[in-house]
Amino acid sequence: MTDTVIAETSAQLAVRPQPLGAFALPLGYLLIPAGDDTEPARAALLAGCLPEVWPARLDAHRHALAGDRGSALAALDGTDPVTRYNRFVLDPDLEDIGSLRSVLGEFAPLLDVVAFALGRIDEPPELGGADGELAAVVLAARASHLIAHDPAAAIATLDAAVDCARTVSRPLAGVLIGASASVCLAADDPGEAHERMEKALRLLDDADGLRVERAELHLNAAGVMHDQAQHNPGLIVAAVPHYHSALQLIRREDAPLLWAAAHADLAAAYLTMPMVEASSQLRLGVAAQSLRSALTVYTREDHPEHWASVQLNLANSLVYTPSKHQADNLVEAVELYEAVLDARDRHTDPLGRARVLANQGNALAHLGIFTEARAKLYEARSLFEELGDEVSMRAVRGILDEVARQITLNRTEAAPR
Repeated sequence: MTDTVIAETSAQLAVRPQPLGAFALPLGYLLIPAGDDTEPARAALLAGCLPEVWPARLDAHRHALAGDRGSALAALDGTDPVTRYNRFVLDPDLEDIGSLRSVLGEFAPLLDVVAFALGRIDEPPELGGADGELAAVVLAARASHLIAHDPAAAIATLDAAVDCARTVSRPLAGVLIGASASVCLAADDPGEAHERMEKALRLLDDADGLRVERAELHLNAAGVMHDQAQHNPGLIVAAVPHYHSALQLIRREDAPLLWAAAHADLAAAYLTMPMVEASSQLRLGVAAQSLRSALTVYTREDHPEHWASVQLNLANSLVYTPSKHQADNLVEAVELYEAVLDARDRHTDPLGRARVLANQGNALAHLGIFTEARAKLYEARSLFEELGDEVSMRAVRGILDEVARQITLNRTEAAPR
């Protein structure tokens, strides 16, 4: 009799399946109360989309999505179990977990899932009799607990969570497969990680409310291929569509760092692709535009390492991009190199400094500013020599020889006849 009463009570509280786990906390763990007014929103969220209209009873969910925790809590002024649970998700100190557990029925394990996610308890809940999306989020919590000391068990647990999620929510299954891909990548299995990322993206294809999550998966998939391109150069070309997909999904204001990373990595891919035909040179111009976009986020003050890397790539792209304004591009490149040199100390990063000096010296030589070019190149050669980098040292020596020949030629042409 007791089990029947609990099941009936749970059904009256909230209709299964619930859109749990696909969206991030707090929205992804808020329950949708039962009712005709909330059904369209539940269906939309379950599909990984945002409701066209948020009903009044889901004002808290709308505010939570916008990051307005205060307004979300203010909207949760009822005393029914779902309202109390949702209030607990936003602020666990506002509810007594013991009394709340007794009225939540089959949704009670969510209390421990949320408490674990928020660091309130050290152990995730046991699976017990949970099924569907409830089992999926419990297993996901258990997997996160295993990652640090047993990645293989974490992946197996996430796979079990995916099995529970498939029949109730494709987006949830996609997010969980994406999570398992991250574990594979951390466990140094890029092939398996990439395969899982592609599966996750297929499951999330129509989840318009999860654009940031999809963009992150595209960026990670591209990154795996980019890293493996040193062994298989063709992969760099295959990575580019993923970068474009990420940038089509998000804007700067949606996820600034992710957006900047996609631009920076797309540019890096373009700069490393072989220039096999004349049209390939257009990629250099696109790369420069992407690098300029990335620099609107990566500032020297807030992200010095990313800033220096992007500055350097932008300078390099300006040097080698064909243009009617090549001299102006070279002048800008020299200035960009100089800014990077301020951040590349001779003692803390001698190799990085040497490379910047060599590139800057080369740009100055192209501008005909030979005295300054030689000074930069001499310093670069000295650093490469100290570091034992024979290949780079010979390259710099070659530029210096060319500078010497050009100076001699200029003197010969200027001599009176």
